[in-house]
Amino acid sequence: MAFGTVESSLEIRELLRDSGGFAVIDGGLATELERKGADLNDPLWSAKCLISTPNLIREVHLDYLEAGANIITTASYQATIQGFEAKGFSREESEALLKKSVEIGFEARDLYYERHAECLSDGIENEKISKKRAILVAASVGSYGAYLADGSEYDGNYGDAVTLDTLKEFHRRRVQVLAESGADLIAFETIPNKLEAQAYREILEEDNIKTPAWFSFNSKDGINVVSGDSLLECVAIADRCKKVLAVGINCTPPRFIHGLILSIQKVTTKPILVYPNSGETYDPDQKEWIPSTGVSDEDFVPYVCKWREDGALLIGGCCRTTPTTIKAIYKALS
Repeated sequence: MAFGTVESSLEIRELLRDSGGFAVIDGGLATELERKGADLNDPLWSAKCLISTPNLIREVHLDYLEAGANIITTASYQATIQGFEAKGFSREESEALLKKSVEIGFEARDLYYERHAECLSDGIENEKISKKRAILVAASVGSYGAYLADGSEYDGNYGDAVTLDTLKEFHRRRVQVLAESGADLIAFETIPNKLEAQAYREILEEDNIKTPAWFSFNSKDGINVVSGDSLLECVAIADRCKKVLAVGINCTPPRFIHGLILSIQKVTTKPILVYPNSGETYDPDQKEWIPSTGVSDEDFVPYVCKWREDGALLIGGCCRTTPTTIKAIYKALS
């Protein structure tokens, strides 16, 4: 199943219908890449593997598909044209690496289908028909703060010099390339402030991007987005954009998700997605996660059931969650 042009959230509702009323998003990518031996101590973070070890990215995607994910997000969160050019790549090479992130997602999906091909006879000359579970490839777009690699996606404070036009100029070509890649949707993730949400919305509308999108914000207090901007105002920006098919929260401690879902419902009727982190705190100075308040995979299950009751329709995990976490989520929803 793949999306075409965007007119409403009909397509995501079809996915939900085909998947039993819910859809499972994958979990943390960087953690799993590191577990498989990748060194991500680099401004490109997980996008570094697009250059050095693309096979590891494909393996992680497959691990999440095996765990039950319906949606896999590409290794393009911290992949930017500006970031690649700073490493010495040309504009053409940088754009090719963005497209490569989506191609790897397609490869993983195809491999999964090959592994799990279910064939039934249609009774006509014993011809075989393949039955395929719906899997979507979401092209990840991280914030301007992610490109800076200084942890500012966790506070959204870019300074007065960064304007709406600055953000639009920074993101525009990247979004165009990912839209041209054939990805099923574009996932604008960890949006830290209202200004960046507005930049994304204007790019989608001004460039008439045909690929549907979702907007996902992050919060550290369970009330506002991390910059302190009103979550309700941020969600309203997404709600007014016909190109946006779902809106929600990611990279936020699980204990805040219940209240955030209820807040989002005040502003939009679009499908709600949630994929929190493990509950651990990120130290931008040390560039590491502090496992002081993390939630175990087993403890995720009661949260998941509550989020579903609250109205979340797409559920997964973010930083520090694993295929084991996603498998627990899939089982809880099933």
